[in-house]
Amino acid sequence: MKIHWHRRDLRPTDNCGLTEAAGSGSVLPVFVFDKAVLQHGSPPRVAYMLDALDSLRESYRDKGSDLLLARGDPRTVLSRLAETTDAEAVVWNKDYSGLARERDTEVRQALDEVDVARESYHDAICHEPGSITTNDGDPYSVFTYFGRKWLDREKETPYETPDADDLADPASHSVPDRWSTSLPTVGDLGFDEPDADLQSASTDAARDRLDEFCAGDIYRYDERRDYPADDATSRLSADLKWGTIGIRTVYAATADAMERADSDAEAESVEEFQSQLAWREFYSHVLFFNPEVVSENYKEYENGIEWRDDPEHLAAWKAGETGYPIVDAGMRQLLDEGYMHNRVRMIVASFLTKDLLIDWREGYDWFRERLVDHETANDNGGWQWAASTGTDSQPYFRIFNPMTQGERYDPDATYIKRYIPELEAVEAEQIHTWHELSATQRRRLAPEYPDPIVEHSQRREAAIEMFETARGE
Repeated sequence: MKIHWHRRDLRPTDNCGLTEAAGSGSVLPVFVFDKAVLQHGSPPRVAYMLDALDSLRESYRDKGSDLLLARGDPRTVLSRLAETTDAEAVVWNKDYSGLARERDTEVRQALDEVDVARESYHDAICHEPGSITTNDGDPYSVFTYFGRKWLDREKETPYETPDADDLADPASHSVPDRWSTSLPTVGDLGFDEPDADLQSASTDAARDRLDEFCAGDIYRYDERRDYPADDATSRLSADLKWGTIGIRTVYAATADAMERADSDAEAESVEEFQSQLAWREFYSHVLFFNPEVVSENYKEYENGIEWRDDPEHLAAWKAGETGYPIVDAGMRQLLDEGYMHNRVRMIVASFLTKDLLIDWREGYDWFRERLVDHETANDNGGWQWAASTGTDSQPYFRIFNPMTQGERYDPDATYIKRYIPELEAVEAEQIHTWHELSATQRRRLAPEYPDPIVEHSQRREAAIEMFETARGE
């Protein structure tokens, strides 16, 4: 018997490590609530994880098995479980963050000490770090070339789901006391219940989202993905983060959608979505080779960037009270749903770093606290892109105008009004020119909605000056 250690692969289907372990005999599925990992958790993500684990446990129970759970240091609990059950090996799927790699090295050492074999598999992304490089063998720092190779590279087909006969029943093994099949609550793990209304977390729910997207919105993704009111995106980011669906399953569904495309425009739209999957992997590769970017700028500036320390403006940004409607709508969606539309993520990140001149790390930390789909590589890459400090990032002098962005991508203010009820009775034209109205006009139209906390044109000039000083110009 082998033990499969679930981590960010909370699914029984298209799971490389689980399938490989089952192919050589029975496999016992387990999950460890690692205190070191939970220190970086947040209420929305922990709640989503527990829902996904509940669904995973039920899928195993339906096949006469179960999911074994423990809280503690995986070095200790896994090695003890392997010894007690006389397991042949402990198997898991690789994670590419610095913290995960350090943990896995320590678990390998602990298993070596008790003479238990260990095997790890590539599963979370299509192409492992180091497999897509420049002609000189170096990792890419520019997405365009990486993306072309990623799209051209053949993808693995989804892995088969283990049969019931391949799954071990924990009840038939003598396991240590620290292990059980009972799930803790969010409170048991030291977190408050999330305020946000989260989407359902399960492999079936993820598959439904994928099927619905590939039956319709994927064919207008290229044209409509930037319009948040349309909600023409897949909403699979949390599923991919937690592994409630496999990346091979997602790619295979997009390939099938490509075959069904009725026009060149529809095919191009499918490819645009596939390129977003490539962006996700690009940032995973960047993080693998540059683990320091979690807390440091990828791009060095000669004199350093003198970010503003402004708790009042930071608090207004977090609360969606900046007086810039598209920014505030996005920040309130984050609070309400633990999610934010990707175009709006770029807008709010640009506003924090270029209008408020606040360090991107403050925004990254808030997203980590509030996003159910927070993924270190993606979020870090996105924030450093917006802040002009990352790989292949937005040039520092190209600064989003939040009013123009709102008018262009939410022309009828449908998205804005969805999340800012104070503006429901205000005409879209007035919403998009909110910064130009007099204080008297604003009070008459929406007395509960704030005035703009900064003047965009002034802050744009200040941001350019800040970056030019940092560059030594």
